[in-house]
Amino acid sequence: MTKLDGKQIAAEQLDGWTYLPGGLFTRIETKDFAAGLALVNAIGDVAEQMNHHPDLTLRYTAVDVRLTSHDAGGVTSRDVRLARAVASVASALGLRGSAVDVSRIEWALDSPARGGVIPFWAAILRMTPDDVDVTDPAGLQPALWFQQSGDEEPRQRWHPDVWIDPAQVQPRIDAALAAGGTLVSDAEAPSFWVLADPEGNRVCLCTWQDRTHPL
Repeated sequence: MTKLDGKQIAAEQLDGWTYLPGGLFTRIETKDFAAGLALVNAIGDVAEQMNHHPDLTLRYTAVDVRLTSHDAGGVTSRDVRLARAVASVASALGLRGSAVDVSRIEWALDSPARGGVIPFWAAILRMTPDDVDVTDPAGLQPALWFQQSGDEEPRQRWHPDVWIDPAQVQPRIDAALAAGGTLVSDAEAPSFWVLADPEGNRVCLCTWQDRTHPL
């Protein structure tokens, strides 16, 4: 099936879901573990009926849901249909998904010779490499991606990329500034914003917006 990009997914208006690297995500708050387990079982039933299965993380007061089509390497119409089915199941139990607290973290290494360091990180983390990144096939560990850079010193090496829903960007920036941070650059917005903590350590807030390829 054809992978969907951010604009196509946004057009589906999936309330409570966000599109981040790795798929569609939502967090469904539950009052206790038993309610979460009931939700997981209900989602499992509908997933079996649809023959398309989510990744679920059951916590004491929440269930995290990730949807992706592994055979296509991204989000497809199957995931959109399952997202709506999951929302319906949650609603029947008096629950609702939200993307407010959902994020996905990648670690980025600025390197003048990324091809020479990717095999090392793939080996040490026992993850799968390609030309620009290293990923966990199980989707449990943060991905590493390698950004080509100059070799001038001093230079930044590691920085985190925090992927969030576009609606959450401004609240996150406001909170970061209130906590003593600075906005270094918004030149690439709405693709990403660069911020720094009071000591100058940088982080990028990233979204699917203004990108030419599916995540």
